[in-house]
Amino acid sequence: MPSATVRPLAPADLSEALDLWVAAWQAAYPAIDFSARRGWIAERIAGAHAAVAVLDGRIAGLLVIDPRSGDLDQLVVATACQGRGVAAALIAEARRLAPAGLDLTVNQDNARAIRFYEKHGFVRTGAAVNPNSGAPTFRMSWRPGRRL
Repeated sequence: MPSATVRPLAPADLSEALDLWVAAWQAAYPAIDFSARRGWIAERIAGAHAAVAVLDGRIAGLLVIDPRSGDLDQLVVATACQGRGVAAALIAEARRLAPAGLDLTVNQDNARAIRFYEKHGFVRTGAAVNPNSGAPTFRMSWRPGRRL
């Protein structure tokens, strides 16, 4: 099975990356209109470092991160590409960009994502509420060489 290649998001990638983001989140949370949030994520991408994972010549995943703070804002994989190492390639890129550590927020009902992050060494470090949906969230962190 070919592995994903991760590279910086190019301006020509933006529309495809936004489509992927909307479709992946829509599949995870069908009751929320993620098309209406397309402008919101476009602004998040514009204000941060963004990278894409390419698999079979198509964008298969998106990473949005602040390398200075280690805040992993978005990690999303196309539904058809899940389970093919795309998210692991994006986590590796996030760790390369922020080697001192990563922090993220994940909805508590997103069990698949929580399992993935725990598998990759993240631990729960707190809880809060998603400001967009009001859903309960976990704060998760990864630090090199140690469990938090």
